[in-house]
Amino acid sequence: MEALVTNVNWLAVGLSTIVSYLFASFWYSPTAFGGKWAAGLGLKDGAQGGFSMSALVCQFFSTLLLAWIISLAVANDSIAFIFLISLTIFFFVLTANLMSDNSNYSSLVEATFVFAISLIMTACNFLL
Repeated sequence: MEALVTNVNWLAVGLSTIVSYLFASFWYSPTAFGGKWAAGLGLKDGAQGGFSMSALVCQFFSTLLLAWIISLAVANDSIAFIFLISLTIFFFVLTANLMSDNSNYSSLVEATFVFAISLIMTACNFLL
């Protein structure tokens, strides 16, 4: 258990979680990828239609856990693991979306988001 908390940059974990969670508002906005992404999911009102509270809570905790894992990787000089972890999550998200019969575009937008926030989280760990 000690290995999960030793050398963790908790400031970077907290800040990168919040920044990444907020970054999703831009990523899924009509300005970025939101319009075509929502259409590919079959959302009639687009992303503005709102999401369930349970989905938002799950997204927050998955973002927090990824930030924690990335902080552990940076602290242990295991930067290559960040790419491997991100790639694994990318393919899990991509697979789940494609199996749900979402469009290729929407599936790639969601899966690529993992790489975007991984970069944010890594940068926070190096800057803080």
